[in-house]
Amino acid sequence: MNAHMNNALSQYAKVGTNSGVAAASPHRLIQMLMEGAMEKIATAKGHMQRGEIEQKGRYISWAISIINGLSSSLDMEQGGELAERLATLYQYMNEQLFKANIENDSEKLDEVANLMRDIKAGWDGIAHAGE
Repeated sequence: MNAHMNNALSQYAKVGTNSGVAAASPHRLIQMLMEGAMEKIATAKGHMQRGEIEQKGRYISWAISIINGLSSSLDMEQGGELAERLATLYQYMNEQLFKANIENDSEKLDEVANLMRDIKAGWDGIAHAGE
């Protein structure tokens, strides 16, 4: 596991969800990271709506760290075009999160959350295909 992925996992575990991380399969770890990113975005949105700027920024930063971990976990050699497209999408998502923070734009948070939900749905389908 690389440093970015370890950092993303530690960011995820830092907020009290570390039960199950140690025993999780690599597939489940990715699911947990995606869930964590969506959770951080939702929490950031709540802080944004309440005008809690510092907390909003903290949660957006956590979401960005998690997405960076997801991006760095991509196997560009084996993943080919799909991995390249995901890397580009993760970069876009982080740019939107950054803009959402600067511009206080909850629609950008919603956009990123929806994109992550779509990616996770595909990832979840992989698990079911192997059953």
